[in-house]
Amino acid sequence: MTQSMPNVVSETVQDRKMIVNDFAITFCTVNGSGSATANMTVMRSIFKMGVPVSGKNIFPSNIQGLPTWYTIRVNKDGYIARVEKDDIIVAMNPATFLKDLEYLVPGGVVLYSDDIKQTPTRDDLIYYPMPVKKLSRGVDVPPQLRDFIANMVYVGILAWLIGIDLEVIRYALAFQFKGKKTPVESNFGVIKSSYDWAAENLVKKDVYRLEPMQATEGLIMTDGNTAAALGAIYGGVQLVSWYPITPASSLPEALIEYLPELRKDKETGEQTYVVVQAEDEIAAAGMLVGAGWGGLRAMSATSGPGLSLMNEYLGLAYFAEVPLVLWDVQRVGPSTGLPTRTAQGDLTEVYFMSHGDTNYVQLFPASVEECFEFGWKAFDIAERLQMPVIVMSDLDLGMNQWMGKPFVYPDKPMDRGKILWEKDLQEMLQKGQWGRYLDIDDDGIPYRTVPGNLNPKSAYFARGTGHDEFAHYSEEPEVWERVLTRIGKKVETARLIVPKPVVHSMEGAKFGIIAIGTADPAIEEARAKLKEEGISTDYLRVRALPFTAEVEEFIRAHERIYVVELNRDGQLRQILLINYPQYAMRFRKMARTNGLPLSARWVKDEILAQEAKKS
Repeated sequence: MTQSMPNVVSETVQDRKMIVNDFAITFCTVNGSGSATANMTVMRSIFKMGVPVSGKNIFPSNIQGLPTWYTIRVNKDGYIARVEKDDIIVAMNPATFLKDLEYLVPGGVVLYSDDIKQTPTRDDLIYYPMPVKKLSRGVDVPPQLRDFIANMVYVGILAWLIGIDLEVIRYALAFQFKGKKTPVESNFGVIKSSYDWAAENLVKKDVYRLEPMQATEGLIMTDGNTAAALGAIYGGVQLVSWYPITPASSLPEALIEYLPELRKDKETGEQTYVVVQAEDEIAAAGMLVGAGWGGLRAMSATSGPGLSLMNEYLGLAYFAEVPLVLWDVQRVGPSTGLPTRTAQGDLTEVYFMSHGDTNYVQLFPASVEECFEFGWKAFDIAERLQMPVIVMSDLDLGMNQWMGKPFVYPDKPMDRGKILWEKDLQEMLQKGQWGRYLDIDDDGIPYRTVPGNLNPKSAYFARGTGHDEFAHYSEEPEVWERVLTRIGKKVETARLIVPKPVVHSMEGAKFGIIAIGTADPAIEEARAKLKEEGISTDYLRVRALPFTAEVEEFIRAHERIYVVELNRDGQLRQILLINYPQYAMRFRKMARTNGLPLSARWVKDEILAQEAKKS
């Protein structure tokens, strides 16, 4: 097999300029093979070396057997968006071997298991064979684990090839296995022997190399779902109801992991939370409405199909004015779609969710820091507005590993909004009258009581049907219109309290860019590349709906605005058109939905193509 691999790159590595801390590695394996541990070991090792790094997992929706790819991007400048071409692949899957070669740059590197029999079609690559079975054969582990630990062979060989320190790898293993000596030592043994084999048997012919930096000092690495769970815990979550669905399941699973440690009564040791796995998403949503009505901070996590099932209950929460939080970790639709691919395709579903006239608050995190921040802040907004708040994450942010700053503990007490206890209600009644749906402050938000208030005047009948300001049943047309108009006023109040957009400006900008969420890394890198070509841009990242005043100010200041998003129809652009029809001709659609995170190359090329058409 080794002899059949072409290699026309005849010059030695010393003859060419090294590429340091700026390349992408993709591990080509099969689902269920245990490669995730090996891949995470490599990424954590690079992160520990102080080199900026990001990881993206492309995996199938079955449990075992189909191809999976994990890409690690190393970039000294801190860019973390997906790249479209690999510099190095680690080929462990014969079924995809020839196809995987197509995604390599000329002069790219192929580390391959030497039992792969296909003859490659490219002669402009550098090939390194790996005797995976031979190097893993002598490991003292149970037979059922031998195939899993074999992945550590490519960790050791890759470490030698690009320059990962073995002690850093040992640290990464200790983190992965939570300090358990036996798995750490058995896996490290395979890595060390494979590293030594590579040093003795391979000659480095490629130009890719790692060198230690200090660019990750003080940073952490985690996924968005875990960050969201921690944020919710620090935000005082009391009830979690959920039903498993990819890619949201790991959010409540993280809550289940961390709640026992972080949410116990200090004196009694009793749990101060409840987590319920419901029989389906409909039941989970019903629990949220009941808990929110009862005064608990209640939340769930789902994805597009589950969100569709929750619509009726969310409409009840909207009209009955019950606060709750829902995380929508988006995936590709319609229907079952691509359950394990990322998208931003649920915007208009949430914007128009439930029948009738509704307006929901949507939050758009773009980093693990914002997942944590919105994890607690969503509860404050929901209780202050007395309505559902939907946090719009996605698979890329929720399930992949991201660098970030340490999370900042909530900087203010919980905002329970207009909630009345016995003394509060008595004082209000002495000054005038109280009705559950009465707008006293002219901001659309009434005052509420919750079970446990012992004042006999605190009770009311919560309704999803027509009612007046005092919760009395009513079908009078003028009453219905008055109440629904009052609820609609919450939109204007929401504009004042939701997170404001982030704006980045350049002197002499020719046009503007608007986006949300995980489009951000690709846009930031594309803007830098455009700047190198003499094209300056302004950029506004929306963090919430309804839009705040800053959004219209940005639109007004730019004659052309590219709206960049991960869906087919340009849903963010559609919502901008609804809100700002007077600026309709300024918005340019830049939407893509192939299940993959955006790349800076696509953003840059698409903008240049549209600019060329304009001229």
